[in-house]
Amino acid sequence: MEPDPAPPPAPITGQEKFRWIMHCGWRGLCPRCGVGRMFKSWLKIVDKCGHCGLDYRFAAPDDGPAFFSLCIIALPLTAIVVWIQVAFEPPFWVHLVTSVPLMAIGTLLPLRPIKGWLVASQFVNRAQEAGTQGLWTRLHGTEAGRSDFDQ
Repeated sequence: MEPDPAPPPAPITGQEKFRWIMHCGWRGLCPRCGVGRMFKSWLKIVDKCGHCGLDYRFAAPDDGPAFFSLCIIALPLTAIVVWIQVAFEPPFWVHLVTSVPLMAIGTLLPLRPIKGWLVASQFVNRAQEAGTQGLWTRLHGTEAGRSDFDQ
């Protein structure tokens, strides 16, 4: 069993934040303690961290993982598939056997780490929509002047 990683110190630099976000996001770990699980299924985020009790109400990656997966992975793969078609003119069944599975796997596999990175980034950077603090306070019953990040 590997030792529990220490959470990042209170004021950290940009590079340390980036490393912590990548560590937690890639492994699907809680961005506060680095030990508890972030996901309860493939893309479903847990309600609370089982280790430190972090409430994941702040987590709102929305369509971000799909957007980044499509832009970063699907566009280059599409260019490769088009190049193969133009250069070699293979029969249609070759694309069904190779290109379709490559595109599906290439865009679905990175969704979880990307979602983990986005949620960890939201927590580490205390990101929320501008001007929504009062609404969040009323909706979630938190104290005035205190956000979901101050748990």
